Amino acid sequence: MALNNPYNTTLVRNETAAGAAAQLLLLVLLGTALDLGPVGWLTGLAFAVATWAVLTRALSRHWLASFGAANRVTLARATLVGGVTALVADSFESPPPVTVLVALTAVALLLDAVDGQVARRTGTSSSLGARFDMEVDAVLILVLSVYVATSLGPWVLLIGAMRYVFVAAARVLPWLNGRLPPSTARKTVAALQGVLLLVVGADVLPYALAFGAALLALTLLSWSFARDIRWLWRTRDSRPEVSVGAR
Repeated sequence: MALNNPYNTTLVRNETAAGAAAQLLLLVLLGTALDLGPVGWLTGLAFAVATWAVLTRALSRHWLASFGAANRVTLARATLVGGVTALVADSFESPPPVTVLVALTAVALLLDAVDGQVARRTGTSSSLGARFDMEVDAVLILVLSVYVATSLGPWVLLIGAMRYVFVAAARVLPWLNGRLPPSTARKTVAALQGVLLLVVGADVLPYALAFGAALLALTLLSWSFARDIRWLWRTRDSRPEVSVGAR
């Protein structure tokens, strides 16, 4: 196992410990400044522990020369997403600090455009980094959809749940495990999900416009998934299978 390698052991301990420490520091700041309730605290701590455990295991299975600048950017995004998750959980007990929630989300979305560029410019792109980035995106969209659903209705949860439903379906339908070709449309739709949910969550739009923006996000995402599923079905007999989660 990679963990038996001294270099990898040090890498895992240092990088994941730094991420966990940053997450705890952010929770302390939010708790002190905003009087975060027990639900928010517990949710934030659970997020920190889960991130640390999953990332540690993933690093132990990859032989990386270094953690990489791009992964550090993604880890910073994960820390911000942990803060957003804690605030959204706390919003079920008390009115949420919308300004802080929007600020953390906006920075996380901006950093999403940075880590990929950093990976390309430093030559540190990796399958682990791509998967890490994708999972952080998916969690943020899920959390934002939960928050928006409290004002627009449970149908908004479909936005955050769609990717996880797809992964679950791929475990019983092997042809969904195919590697999809690069697509600008897919990337654009994915980016728009966070932006539209952020605008709706900021509570700056009239109800009708907010409803329309969330519906637009769901429509675009449904189209994107339907388009990719159709492609995977049509090419199912002409390509090898890859691991679940390539979407």
